[in-house]
Amino acid sequence: MRCLVVDDDAEIRTSLTTYLESFGWQVSAAADGGAMRRVMAAAKVDAIVLDLMLPGEDGLALLRWLGTQTDAPPVLMLTARGDTMSRVIGLELGADDYLAKPFEPRELVARLQALVRRSNKGQAIVAEDMRMLRFGRWRFDRIARQLVNAEDVGIALSSAEFRLLAAFVQRPGRVLSRDQLIELTRAPGVEVNDRSIDLAVSRLRAKLGDTAREPSMIRTVRGEGYLFDAEVSPC
Repeated sequence: MRCLVVDDDAEIRTSLTTYLESFGWQVSAAADGGAMRRVMAAAKVDAIVLDLMLPGEDGLALLRWLGTQTDAPPVLMLTARGDTMSRVIGLELGADDYLAKPFEPRELVARLQALVRRSNKGQAIVAEDMRMLRFGRWRFDRIARQLVNAEDVGIALSSAEFRLLAAFVQRPGRVLSRDQLIELTRAPGVEVNDRSIDLAVSRLRAKLGDTAREPSMIRTVRGEGYLFDAEVSPC
């Protein structure tokens, strides 16, 4: 497995590289966002350790960028102890886990291993069960293009609703901007824009019984986009 450590502190980069390599990881290190992008362009990365306090382009900006990338690896972010707001924002932007500095290196290794296991399991779900996925009290039938409730009643989805839900279930727990959703739901001969995304979200929420005032499944992240807050599993 290959890990990318992104931290402007040379001592932390060196110590984490040495420690992770002792557990069999291949490790690349980067001091800033530019170096991070160069590493990712050159080789596949299975996990990223990302410090939020970086010079220039900070960790939150890099999380936003990672969110626009196809098949971005899971991210473990490093934050200052007690920096609750940054942790919350980081998780909303797509980070998969966090550790506060100073941290125990063995815990970091365990968390990275868990992230990669979950990431691989999620990829297997999509590959092995293309027809039916479950989240909450719903099942999503991709072939019939419908939702199935707990009473086995099917609810038809429009093409726009289907493409939107398909994008969400493949990226649960990750904030998706309107621009990302436009790209993910684009279809030949169909114009997709911010307004059509918002309308499809509203209609999909109604079918899921997700109230616009207090949505529990498709959450609005102010200034960022939408987050599908549900655990997805094969039926």
